Amino acid sequence: MTHPSTPHHTGGCRCGAIRFAASADPHFASLCHCEDCRRASGAPFLSFVGFYRSEVSFDGGEGRGYGSGPTRRSFCETCGAPIAYYDTRLPDRIYFNLGAMDAPHRYEPTLQAYAAERLPFACIAIDLPARDKGGVPRP
Repeated sequence: MTHPSTPHHTGGCRCGAIRFAASADPHFASLCHCEDCRRASGAPFLSFVGFYRSEVSFDGGEGRGYGSGPTRRSFCETCGAPIAYYDTRLPDRIYFNLGAMDAPHRYEPTLQAYAAERLPFACIAIDLPARDKGGVPRP
């Protein structure tokens, strides 16, 4: 593994088999409402944080890739956690799923991509009931 000089931003998969670090601040943070992101994540939208590939290093590999066309995604073969998204039209960049970051609260999205595909209820609604733990009551 090539280590960045000073990793400011770190993350990895759920089981720890894949770890990554970026030595510079991200150039991009967004929410994406496109159908591909919804299907890849199983969620109404997906959040990303983008870095230049030259500023990122991996430990345990970049994960297994899949996809067709200009965009590809990666995931951990051990735990199945989604890791990143790549666009062949932007070969010098990598976009990590916000959930793969160790401190996701640090990367507030600055825009929404594919807003025309947004689901009508896909919003952060603070007026919904809130629970400190899981949404489904358990014994």
